[in-house]
Amino acid sequence: MRTKITKAVFPVAGLGTRFLPATKSVPKEIMTLVDRPLIQYAIDEARAAGIKEFIFVTSRGKSALEDYFDHSPQLEAELKEKGKTELLEALEATNMDSGAIAYIRQHKALGLGHAVWCARRLIGDEPFAVILPDDVIAAEKPCLQQMVEAFEDSPGNMVAAMEVPLSKAKSYGMLDVSEDHGNLVSVKGMVEKPEKDPPSNLAVIGRYLLTPQVLKNLNRKSTGAGGEIQLTDAIAQEITEGRKVYGYRFQGQRFDCGSKAGFLQATVAFGLAREELRDELSDYLHEIVNFSKAAQ
Repeated sequence: MRTKITKAVFPVAGLGTRFLPATKSVPKEIMTLVDRPLIQYAIDEARAAGIKEFIFVTSRGKSALEDYFDHSPQLEAELKEKGKTELLEALEATNMDSGAIAYIRQHKALGLGHAVWCARRLIGDEPFAVILPDDVIAAEKPCLQQMVEAFEDSPGNMVAAMEVPLSKAKSYGMLDVSEDHGNLVSVKGMVEKPEKDPPSNLAVIGRYLLTPQVLKNLNRKSTGAGGEIQLTDAIAQEITEGRKVYGYRFQGQRFDCGSKAGFLQATVAFGLAREELRDELSDYLHEIVNFSKAAQ
């Protein structure tokens, strides 16, 4: 019987400096796309994939993130009294059961690999997921659910993959592909942020399904690109030692909400996807485009 993936790690210790001054007092993960914070999109995706235990790797100044997932009895009672059922249901979706969520501190920003390593005692000896909330993926079937279903047929380490222009390869971990089976590719190597000659145009995106051996690799605390402990390097070591690593071409559109431009693009896309906002927002965007053309 194969082990189901029920635990997910959410590395949220970053300072979000690209969004200062907003992130001076508000964690980046609480910033909203339309009316839901980034972290809610990540949690909803994890739940759809069957995740039951949620592990947050945080840092100082993230208390608002913890409060977000707590119950709010006064607000819930007020909404119930006023008969605001839809708002009450939306609020209840943010609640976490006692014991379902845990918080681990990353005291020093030593890289994504180090952040995942910080959660090792809660993960134990079982496969687990890693979700980066900065990467928001709009998909008919949530990305992590797609990957979990693929994992059931092809167990091993698996990373979400997306084709990118070679000119942008130096911003990503890039895959060296040995076999291409469409959605699933076998990987023979991984290079973190190559300065030149990337091995392919397939980039690693912020969704991972990993075996516990990766945590043992991270125990060595070897530094890589940028002088940080890279998760990509720990996964690449699995290939070196003869274990399976796959890239999964997910179906959906990824938005890099770690950048201002990506966050704005996601806001527009998710706004247009909402029936109650679509017409008014679409009309406004057309007005903006027409005004820009007239001003040229």
